[in-house]
Amino acid sequence: FKRPDEAIILLGETEGWLGCSLYVRELCRNAGVAGSTWAPPPVDLAAERHTGDLVRSLITSGQVTACHDVSDGGLLVAIAEMALAGNLGCAVDSMSGVPTHAYWFGEDQGRYIATTARPETVLAAAQEAGVAAAVIGRTRTGPLTLDDTALISLAELRALHEAWLPRYMDGA
Repeated sequence: FKRPDEAIILLGETEGWLGCSLYVRELCRNAGVAGSTWAPPPVDLAAERHTGDLVRSLITSGQVTACHDVSDGGLLVAIAEMALAGNLGCAVDSMSGVPTHAYWFGEDQGRYIATTARPETVLAAAQEAGVAAAVIGRTRTGPLTLDDTALISLAELRALHEAWLPRYMDGA
């Protein structure tokens, strides 16, 4: 994130694909998650390129201030990485129609998070290109907030993020 009070836009289709995800591997310990399969998400290379072309045009035209792919760990991991990199929090909301855990941690292919001061321009470009897009929140100073309830301190998140390797090396 670059500046507070910018719109956070999710570009690309979200179905909440959990098969072969870090969520299933690390949190469920392969116990199975209702509605998921063990297969990786399907890949549509034409759709990936189409979405990537839109993202590249938004970046080169200066319509977005920051952009990050959504990959390992899903949407919440991408948002946390952007927040830590910019030292800014955000308030984001989950999407209806997709189970909350699958929305935050699903690893659907071909998705990006972008921030912008002009969300209407980005949404119009996405609509014209035929790419799914939705404003999911806003950047801000302070913590990360999920669905107006879960508060995640940037300081705590940074401490956990930066401490894992030393703990791992110490055998903890």
